Amino acid sequence: MRNKLREIAPLMVVLEALNERLRDVRNNDDRGDVSISTVIIWVAVIGVAVGIATIIGVTLYNKYSAQLTGL
Repeated sequence: MRNKLREIAPLMVVLEALNERLRDVRNNDDRGDVSISTVIIWVAVIGVAVGIATIIGVTLYNKYSAQLTGL
């Protein structure tokens, strides 16, 4: 029984911390909603990053395609 308690104790500590955090979230009215402008900015940043990665990939493929066909 004593060994079981030693195994379960860390789990109980984690569960108690999560329970306390959930209580704090429920009591706090500020939900931290993300504004639409932030979403638009992130979508634009991700779009630009994907565009740059695509340009680099196409450029490298065009440059080394002859060497790749011989593999």
